[in-house]
Amino acid sequence: MKDIKHIFFDLDHTLWDFEKNSSEALREIFVEMQLHDHIESVESFIATYQRINAKYWGLYNHGKVTKEKLRYVRFEDSLNEFKVSDASKKAILLGESYIQRSPHKTNLFPDAHETLQYLNDKYELHIITNGFTEVQYIKLDNCGLTPYFDLILCTEEVGVNKPNPLVFQTALSRTNANPSQSLMIGDNPETDIQGAQDCAMHTVLFNPHQHSHDVNSIEIQGLKELRNLL
Repeated sequence: MKDIKHIFFDLDHTLWDFEKNSSEALREIFVEMQLHDHIESVESFIATYQRINAKYWGLYNHGKVTKEKLRYVRFEDSLNEFKVSDASKKAILLGESYIQRSPHKTNLFPDAHETLQYLNDKYELHIITNGFTEVQYIKLDNCGLTPYFDLILCTEEVGVNKPNPLVFQTALSRTNANPSQSLMIGDNPETDIQGAQDCAMHTVLFNPHQHSHDVNSIEIQGLKELRNLL
C-alpha cells in the first residue's frame, strides 16, 4: 500500500449509510401516505423493499433494467407483496417522494469525516458511484463530503455501471492515475472489488456487517481501520 497515490471510494453503503438514510425516508413516507392502512408494520415494509431494491440494483448494475424502471418498479413490487390496491399509482407517488427526500438524509458511517480528513492530507481522493447523478451530488453536498474529492464520477456519465471496466478506466484516465498506484474502497464484492481488480487496481472491501463473499481482498469493518493501512 506504500505506493498508493489515488484512492477511489464508493459512496452508498461505504461512506453514506444507505440503509439508515433509506429507512428514515421510508418511515416518513409510510406515515404521510397512510400505508399503515394497508400494511401491518413499517418494519415489514422496509424489509421487503430492501430485499426487492437490492435485486433491482443488481439488474441495473448489469444494464438489465433501466433507471426509469428501477425508480418505480421496486416500490410497485413491494406494495404488491402486501396486496395494496392501486399499487402502480401509489408506487409512482412513493418513488417520487423517496427520490426527493432520501438524498437529503445525512447519516454517514462512523468516522467518515475523520478518516477522509486524514487521507486527504496524503492522497488524492475520488468517488466512483453507480447512484443516480442528480441525487449523489445532493448527498455529497449535504453531508459536507464534496470538498474531499478531486473527481466525482457518476457512472451515468460513462453509459455503463461498475463493474464494467470502462468505468474504472474512465476514472483512471480522468485522474491521470496509474492502476498500480490506485486503491478502490467499496462495499460490493462484485461491482467495487472485482471490477477494480479486473483493472489491476488495489482494493479494500468495506464489510461492516461481515457478510460472506468470494473475492480476495483486504477487508475492513470500520472506516477508521484505513488509518492503519494507509
